[in-house]
Amino acid sequence: MFLESELSRVKRSATETDKSTEPGISVVIPVYNSALILPELATRLATGLAPLRQFEIVLINDGSLDGSWNVITELATRHDWVRGINLMRNYGQHNALLCGIRAAQYDVIVIMDDDLQHPPEEIPRLLEKLADGYDVVYGTRQEGHNGLWRDVAAQLTKLALQSVLGAETAGKVSPFRAFRTQLRDAFATYQGSFVSIDVLLTWGGHRFAAIPVRYDPRLSGKSRYTFRKLLTHALNMMTGFSTLPLQMATLVGFAFTFLGILGLVWVVGGYFIRGVTVPGFTFLASIIIIFSGAQLFALGIIGEYLARVHFRIMDKPAYVILATTADAQQGSA
Repeated sequence: MFLESELSRVKRSATETDKSTEPGISVVIPVYNSALILPELATRLATGLAPLRQFEIVLINDGSLDGSWNVITELATRHDWVRGINLMRNYGQHNALLCGIRAAQYDVIVIMDDDLQHPPEEIPRLLEKLADGYDVVYGTRQEGHNGLWRDVAAQLTKLALQSVLGAETAGKVSPFRAFRTQLRDAFATYQGSFVSIDVLLTWGGHRFAAIPVRYDPRLSGKSRYTFRKLLTHALNMMTGFSTLPLQMATLVGFAFTFLGILGLVWVVGGYFIRGVTVPGFTFLASIIIIFSGAQLFALGIIGEYLARVHFRIMDKPAYVILATTADAQQGSA
């Protein structure tokens, strides 16, 4: 009862004020096992977005197992500014975000997590910076860390992003973002099964900015981004959107070829000039191991690219929608 009355009060306050000059805001949030958090998240978002003329909250249920979809459906039934999309299974955060971005209706899209680490009260600051003429604005953490290995993995991810976005842009990347909806036109036809929202945003915009914002403690649970997942994400990002690994393989090939030539000169020169014979088996085995390792390294990288071509040929979708709250409302009407 309190949630319903509070949200109704906020909505009335937003309606009674003339805000014809304000752009509409779509807040896109991927949801995974957050049934207990969603009511408070909706309340705080409504309060923070109340000064705006029009807004919506798009909640994408990414294969939750705790009844999150039921909560999303209930919120959408009570409030016309809440929309929900239920995916067929868990596709991953960025895939769910792509689905929500394509479903957004308003001029500006704000992306945030579902655990209230990104305070809704900070959204106006992102919008204010965006109004200065930027395409994308990131809200970066002011201070603190997530543990040694998570910080190491995060830095590896940013290094991977540098190969795609450039060092300046990669340093600003954060999961708390605001950007202009028209940027999605640049990746409207993208159908790859691996998605990186930050990379896709660079296809349509080049003016990036970042501001420090407050990050709150996680309301419940723990992060689903382990060191292994972050490392995998970084590797997928490099092989999925960059040719840097292929260039590295080429450089490694040249380097070992050069070492091989030096080794040959050393053996032949030592025999003819100094009359020194290099022990055969040990030297030969070492050379074979080195060159075999370099070849396998290059083949592995080429294999990653071939696998991505294979998945594109299969036309594997980035996500599949099982249901939406609009479908549920029409069915109950």
